[in-house]
Amino acid sequence: MNDAEVSKQVQQMVRFIKQEAEEKANEIAVSAEEEFNIEKLQIVEAEKRKIKQEYERKEKQLDIRKRIDYSMQLNASRLKVLQSQDELVQGMKEAAEKHLATLSHHHHSYRKLLRELIVQALLRLKESSVLLRCRESDVEHVFEVLEDAKREYMGKAGVDHVHIHVDNQKFLPPAHDPRRPGSFCSGGVVLASNDGRIVCENTLDARLGVVFKQKLPEIRRRLFGGSGA
Repeated sequence: MNDAEVSKQVQQMVRFIKQEAEEKANEIAVSAEEEFNIEKLQIVEAEKRKIKQEYERKEKQLDIRKRIDYSMQLNASRLKVLQSQDELVQGMKEAAEKHLATLSHHHHSYRKLLRELIVQALLRLKESSVLLRCRESDVEHVFEVLEDAKREYMGKAGVDHVHIHVDNQKFLPPAHDPRRPGSFCSGGVVLASNDGRIVCENTLDARLGVVFKQKLPEIRRRLFGGSGA
């Protein structure tokens, strides 16, 4: 084999090796690109999931916040309604208290009321001897009806004696005066056993408190509807 043939064979081998190398390089490039695309897709999908999860988390937080805000606004509205209702009911009670304060101005009817309150308190105590307290301004009225009250009580209770001592030292508070703060009494009496262990507070204010408490559900029902609770 001469030099020309040897050179030709060498060139053929070189071309073959070069071609094989290029094909191998192409295979490596294609494989690398496929792996890159797969990894890139995985990364993209992972980021999409993170973004979606974050969005869902924030959406859930927003929904919870909306529910909390709505609940707070609803509770605030309910409190305002209840406050307005309480103010209206309290206003009615204050109006009743103002009316009570005028009862003692009508002496004839007030004396009759005092007699009834004394008899009622005696029937509750059922004591043979009691202490009676009233407002200082009512002492004269009390003495005027005291004997009639005794007779009425004895007839109803079936007893032949009762002693009532009117306290001339310690009186119930005077009528309400906006210029004078502190406790007040619109009228009525307080009776107690001699030992002070049994007390019947039969003042107009106490009776109003009892009646108002008893009738409060009905008052609310009439004013606002519903069960009145």
